[in-house]
Amino acid sequence: MEKAIRILSTKKLQPNQKQFLLNADFRLIEADFIQIEFQNFQLNSTFDYLIFTSQNAVLSILNNENHLILKDKICFCVGMKTKQLLEKNDFKVENSFDYADDLVDYLLKKHADKKFTFFSGNLRRDTIPIAFQKNNIIFEEDEVYKTTLTPHKMDNQIDGILFFSPSAVQSYLKENAISNEICFCIGTTTANEIEKTTNKIVIANQPTVENVIIQTINYFNKS
Repeated sequence: MEKAIRILSTKKLQPNQKQFLLNADFRLIEADFIQIEFQNFQLNSTFDYLIFTSQNAVLSILNNENHLILKDKICFCVGMKTKQLLEKNDFKVENSFDYADDLVDYLLKKHADKKFTFFSGNLRRDTIPIAFQKNNIIFEEDEVYKTTLTPHKMDNQIDGILFFSPSAVQSYLKENAISNEICFCIGTTTANEIEKTTNKIVIANQPTVENVIIQTINYFNKS
């Protein structure tokens, strides 16, 4: 009998997501390698155009008792799940993108004369602020959640690792080395973080947890 493929997910998966891997007869280990904490912040006046680059920023805003004052503003976001979460809560989303670079390109072409409020986390990339400063776009930034690395030492033999953010990669590498494991990444930003360590990387076609799982199953079923 063949040995079961062992997969580590660097965040705890939803039951239906987990089921995909279990149905494929994979062994699954899960641990949260980062922790998200919503910040207390004043939500008073903001500009008319809002930017969200993660679901965590949206969840933090929804957690704020004054969030209803934002409902008449126009949102731009990164990630299909971020868009769905905004729309489910009656926010108006003009457009969503897979990556912050694409969002910046769109805003520079279509809305360079507008003013933006960017809701971010403490470990956010510099993509948006640098592009806005360089192009003299007026914006303010509110840090609405905090990401903390929560490394775990993994003693198990692992065939594949699922990574969903650059900070999860950093957290994993604090306590563990990567040798022959295949790293499945939710997008290019996460892959860039890990390619200093290994070239055994598979990037999802779409930046969703489900697609990372599909890529994992396809990879090991082919090999």
